[in-house]
Amino acid sequence: MNAPSTPDFKPQLKRTEPARPWLVLFGLALGVCVTNGFARFAYGLILPAMKSELGWTYAQAGWLNTANALGYIAGAVITMALIGRVNPSRLFNFGLVTTAVALLATGQNEALWWQTFWRVLAGVFGAMSFSTAGVLTAQLFQTDTRRNALAIAILFGAGGGIGIVLAGAALPLMLDHYGNDAWPFAWTLIGIACFAMLPLSLWAANCVRPPKQETHLKLRLPLRRMLAEMAGYAGFGLGYIVYFTFLSAWMTEQGSGAGLIATVWVMLGLCLCLSPFVWRPIFARFTSGVPLAMVLTGIATGSVLPVLVPNGLGLVLSATVFGLCVFMSPSAVTSFIRHNLPAENWGTAISLFTVIFAVAQTIGPYGAGLIGDLTGDIGMSLVVAAIVLMIGAAIALTQKPLGHDGTGK
Repeated sequence: MNAPSTPDFKPQLKRTEPARPWLVLFGLALGVCVTNGFARFAYGLILPAMKSELGWTYAQAGWLNTANALGYIAGAVITMALIGRVNPSRLFNFGLVTTAVALLATGQNEALWWQTFWRVLAGVFGAMSFSTAGVLTAQLFQTDTRRNALAIAILFGAGGGIGIVLAGAALPLMLDHYGNDAWPFAWTLIGIACFAMLPLSLWAANCVRPPKQETHLKLRLPLRRMLAEMAGYAGFGLGYIVYFTFLSAWMTEQGSGAGLIATVWVMLGLCLCLSPFVWRPIFARFTSGVPLAMVLTGIATGSVLPVLVPNGLGLVLSATVFGLCVFMSPSAVTSFIRHNLPAENWGTAISLFTVIFAVAQTIGPYGAGLIGDLTGDIGMSLVVAAIVLMIGAAIALTQKPLGHDGTGK
């Protein structure tokens, strides 16, 4: 079933698409590489070295990703307040540059307060760029539903996947060679890579001209009718981050070498890059919560596989399943919004979902760390995360389309 159109709003919107949309998409995806692949998830690769070198508990290690998530809440709220007043391209570019600065600064001091400060700022600025990336990409291929759905999926899938492939291929082997005390240099490498990606990303954002948020056209979001989708996305925020935060630490405790850790993360990143093509027909076909429910089920399966099959094959299989699904949750939500709401409400709706996601993911890392400290096995946190994700999938499955005009009436 094709997505319902919104003809009542088309005459009022001034839409101009860039001349080279695929290159623009690649530039925006590099922005997601910085804000997600590097700012949020590369920490999981550096965590074992930092935990060992600095003598942290699991709770302390998880706290830094919770701090990042707290910053993400602030950034998402700020973006939600500014999205109707400030051009999304400017918010994207500002968030991108400041995120790169925060990542470069992270490795300059080992004190926990310093680490917390820059992890918070990386969350604040990363949320600004990540929230607006979806808004900008939704303007591409507006006359072609299938290409638009593919573009949104590529943004989140390939964007984060590129970062994880690069970090996964380099950081475990580098830290294994130079030792755990080389963790500051790992952050420096990430910062340099971020700055190398900035020029194309900044250019791409400036090429997109989203429609103005016309006050007299803006409709209230049908919040009650989106509750199931919002609850499912909250389940995603609670559960997915545990895998990214503690997988490498769990593998290290199981005796996995740097080669296997690098292989698993590279496989994870490659599958992230491929995931848009796997999910493309699903996003184009369904306007309900079915895509999000399917994605969450896959993430839950990938999360629990390392515990159920604790060997090299099980880990690679886990990375494959998890990678093919995890970054498709934002894509599923963005596609749901685009199918069901008028274009001038996309920015507000995406920002709202980002806030919900940000609040939920604050609990995951620290809570998982506490479970690991209490049980002496961080693998138990992966099991709990899988259960949470399945609950989210069950709720999302009840989400129905909002109707032809997306007003909730």
